[in-house]
Amino acid sequence: MKKKGNKLFRELNGSIRAVEGEGNENKFILSFSSETPYERWFGPEILSHEEGAIDFERLEELGVVLFNHNWDRVVGKVLKVWIEDERGMAEIEFDTDEDSEIIKNKVASGTLKGVSVGYHVTAWEEVNMNEKSKDDKYEGPCSIARHWMPFEISIVSIPADITVGVGRSAEDETPQEEFKNYENIIAYNNNLCS
Repeated sequence: MKKKGNKLFRELNGSIRAVEGEGNENKFILSFSSETPYERWFGPEILSHEEGAIDFERLEELGVVLFNHNWDRVVGKVLKVWIEDERGMAEIEFDTDEDSEIIKNKVASGTLKGVSVGYHVTAWEEVNMNEKSKDDKYEGPCSIARHWMPFEISIVSIPADITVGVGRSAEDETPQEEFKNYENIIAYNNNLCS
């Protein structure tokens, strides 16, 4: 996981494929998220892909494709997003400027295979050691992002997790950001108990 402010990032590897057909040379389909647990500073994190867990509104309305999460290197746009086999999927289209063409060509040739998603979590389920998640799907300890919003998709040079096509990396959080994460976990768990 990388972190910019209160935004989180996850990378996957190897699941980018070109859209077939004439006029589609700039379009690709990729997976950008999964339920594969990822080890964070606070323990394993899981992004839920259950119905209603992901708020796609921002990606559908303003979705951009970046290179290495650099907000100044927009290389394309998100055409559509969906969930398939517990993975976040997207159809993207690269722009036609020189910088975007370079990245697109590296994706098409297989040199760049990593994909990452920038996201914000609004509700967590904290599962303690030797306990099960509320849906009995996961055993603790783990933190499950029960409601989250992806806000950008990036083509990345060096993914950390090769299980889906989007890997992960980590940076330190500030104490205020750590405290906010705990507040979100407590609020979510309080809602479960009431």
